[in-house]
Amino acid sequence: MEKIVDCAIDMQFREIDATTQADVRLRLHDGSGLSAQGVANRNPDDRRQQRVGEEVAAARALNNLAEQLLSKASDDIREVMHEDAQLTR
Repeated sequence: MEKIVDCAIDMQFREIDATTQADVRLRLHDGSGLSAQGVANRNPDDRRQQRVGEEVAAARALNNLAEQLLSKASDDIREVMHEDAQLTR
C-alpha cells in the first residue's frame, strides 16, 4: 500500500544593505519542525541583483536544513537500532 505524506516548507527573505538572509522552516507530517538560515553578502562594488542574493541565501539555508534532516534521521535510526548510522552526506 502506498502512503503519501505531506510536509510544508516556508521561506522568507530579508535584505539589509548588501546582505540577504533566507529563513526557512520545515513542518513535518508528525507536527515536528526544523528551521535554518542562509546568508548572502554582496560585494559593495557589484551591482544590486536582489534575485541572485535570494538564490544564494536560499541555497545555503536549504543546505543547512538538509544537514539537519540527515542528522535527525541518523538520531532516529540510532534510537531504534541502538547503533550509530553512517548516512552519506
